[in-house]
Amino acid sequence: MNKAKILVVEDDKAVRNLITTTLETQNYQYHTAEKGSEALLEAVSFQPDVMLLDLGLPDMDGLEVLSQLSGLPHEVPVIIISARDRESEKVKALNMGADDY
Repeated sequence: MNKAKILVVEDDKAVRNLITTTLETQNYQYHTAEKGSEALLEAVSFQPDVMLLDLGLPDMDGLEVLSQLSGLPHEVPVIIISARDRESEKVKALNMGADDY
């Protein structure tokens, strides 16, 4: 059985390492991106089954990444991973197409 391919988009090295270590222990195939621009390239080349997306990225906001994903030929389910806890941001992300927050 093939496990889902996961794209982890997180600029904080410690958080990214925690997530990827967990994925490794469960034998998931994954790629990482530290910037939104890298995430968009990986979404096209790696064609992940799911993306874990941080909102606070150094080159663009995660919501902008989410917005640009809608124009790609391969639909990628997105789970937002963020320390932001404002209800309005959660609602906005979900309305923009995020699958979970």
